[in-house]
Amino acid sequence: MGARADLYYGYTESLFFFRITLMDLLPQTTALLYSELLQQSLSGLPAERGVTYYQKQIRGRGYWYAELLVGSTKRQVALGPDAERLRARIAAHRDRVAADEQDAHERERLVTMLRHGGAVTPDGASGRVLEALERAGVFRAGGVLVGSHAFGVIGNMLGIRWPQATLRTQDMDIASDHIAVGVAPLARSVGDLLEDTGLGFIPVPALDRKSPSTTFKIRGRQIHVDLLTPMMGREDHAPVFVPVLKSYATPLRFLDYLIEAPTPAVVIAGRGILVNVPDPARFALHKIVTAQRRAVHEHAKTHKDRAQASQMLEFLLQERPGDLSMAIKATMERPRSFQVQLSKGIGRLEVETREALLALGAHGLGGTTPRAPGS
Repeated sequence: MGARADLYYGYTESLFFFRITLMDLLPQTTALLYSELLQQSLSGLPAERGVTYYQKQIRGRGYWYAELLVGSTKRQVALGPDAERLRARIAAHRDRVAADEQDAHERERLVTMLRHGGAVTPDGASGRVLEALERAGVFRAGGVLVGSHAFGVIGNMLGIRWPQATLRTQDMDIASDHIAVGVAPLARSVGDLLEDTGLGFIPVPALDRKSPSTTFKIRGRQIHVDLLTPMMGREDHAPVFVPVLKSYATPLRFLDYLIEAPTPAVVIAGRGILVNVPDPARFALHKIVTAQRRAVHEHAKTHKDRAQASQMLEFLLQERPGDLSMAIKATMERPRSFQVQLSKGIGRLEVETREALLALGAHGLGGTTPRAPGS
């Protein structure tokens, strides 16, 4: 692990003095390995493993079939009668799969090296779930990984190892806009895809038994997968159908700000799992708002939201202040209620962070100026 000490941070005409902090940075070699894995994952062929071809003789004539492994289930697909053109297509596909396998083995090697290099990795069950969702095209369809799992992935992307206390979670949140243009929908619902993992996922009944489920859990365990979508218009918490996911999702206010400009990232598991995560600066600001909006009984989650926001802000203010400036500017296009909640949340941050955000344009959000509690 690497450590970095910063005595001060200067921006425009203002100079703010930060306390000396030891930032737990990943080694530079690990950061370079992450970049290589991400690039290979972005350029890799779609996963087509688990496909085998064979012939059957029917009434004296050969017919080709493909056997596909879908989750833990084998399925057979008839391809047609034996012909030179079909044999050529099968041979070409086998060549593509062989090339993909070579690339996949290289990605596996990079994943192993990243683990040894200190990168954050998910637990085994979470890795299997994310891999199944990637294979099914959830992230190609615009799904965005949010919440604490995204926080860990963003840390690898930025070259930081966060404290373990801010990474612990039993929930996996997948967000998607229910209005998607030019995106091919999934072949099956997310619930069906989770069932294919063989982990024992079951739908969690909604409070209103007439409403469709938007949460799935592993039987006998606390691991949950929650489907989320932005709440638009009047306040309404009824599940919303997301056509691209062929599933229902829980609407959340202000989620549109978080997932509007996602970025590709790779989860350090399996052969490298390509996902979408929120822009880091938007993630930090959205966490501030989320902490403000939580109910009183969610004290532990509120503390975790603020801790994640503070840690990410500390890094971004020192290394990427321009990203924060752009994210703050984007809040000006949001409802006044979002700006007011953000302003109040900023007022609860440490004075150095609060003043730095003011210098980047956070003053006057929603007609208010962030103030420290009690001031």
